[in-house]
Amino acid sequence: MNNNHHIDLHVHTTFSDGSFTPKQVIEFCKHKGIVAVSITDHDSTDGIEEAVKLGTKMCIEVIPGVELSAELKDSAEEEIHILGYFINWEDKTLQQKLKIFREARKQRAYQIFKKLQKLGIKLNEEKIFHETNQGSIGRLHFAKEMLNCNYVKSIKEAFELYLSYGKPAFVPKLKLSPEEAIKMILTTGGIPVLAHPYFSNYLDLRFIKKLINYGLKGIEVYHSKHPKNVVEELLTIAEKYNLLITGGSDCHGEVGDTPPLLGTLNIPYVLLEKLKLYKQEIENYRSKILFSQQNTSVS
Repeated sequence: MNNNHHIDLHVHTTFSDGSFTPKQVIEFCKHKGIVAVSITDHDSTDGIEEAVKLGTKMCIEVIPGVELSAELKDSAEEEIHILGYFINWEDKTLQQKLKIFREARKQRAYQIFKKLQKLGIKLNEEKIFHETNQGSIGRLHFAKEMLNCNYVKSIKEAFELYLSYGKPAFVPKLKLSPEEAIKMILTTGGIPVLAHPYFSNYLDLRFIKKLINYGLKGIEVYHSKHPKNVVEELLTIAEKYNLLITGGSDCHGEVGDTPPLLGTLNIPYVLLEKLKLYKQEIENYRSKILFSQQNTSVS
């Protein structure tokens, strides 16, 4: 692969809050000339298997991923997002933990639904909770339905008036601590990366150093909401702290009148090559440790 081949390492499907099925993601990648994509649904890996199978047929490389929410004090939304790449998505312990988060998201969604009802916003319960196959219901589902039912003029307005922190229909969600989220990814053999730090207002170097001490390995430099000057700042931070660089559109499919963001950033394949090299180093290290333990037990 060369740098003329592009990737997108941050894409959501209908298994969280995206409108594309895994099949549609792969087909859209083919259409846009994207050679590699990471499925990074919120608290769910259920879309990965289908994407991998179809990706193999259509020569699209699929990197198993996930996006976890972590709680942080002294912030507007009180959370950050940690992306996990090359996770062992079939790990039973991981799946048990993700199931707990998905169930908590569902309970939170019912609370949001009731709050909106009290505000006079009557949404179709069947449509929100049962008609789609998503594994992780989020605020974006409500925003889309509010737009469809003409309660708001845009997705942005739904969040600004009702769904954001401090607004009348906001309900906090169950979250890990940043340390727990990072360790959860590391335990599965994955690579933890700080998602959209500018979008989440986390460019504090003291905070990033703390995450690195927890085991953070990378930072999402390229993102659809990162302006050029921020990209340059993040590149400097990544170099200073020897962090892996990633990038993704954070595509949620078609959102209202907004076309899909998938493949809009021209992220070079070389970034994925460096991720893969680091992943191989992890595997080699684990193999050496296992070999050493086996030899010790035999002797």
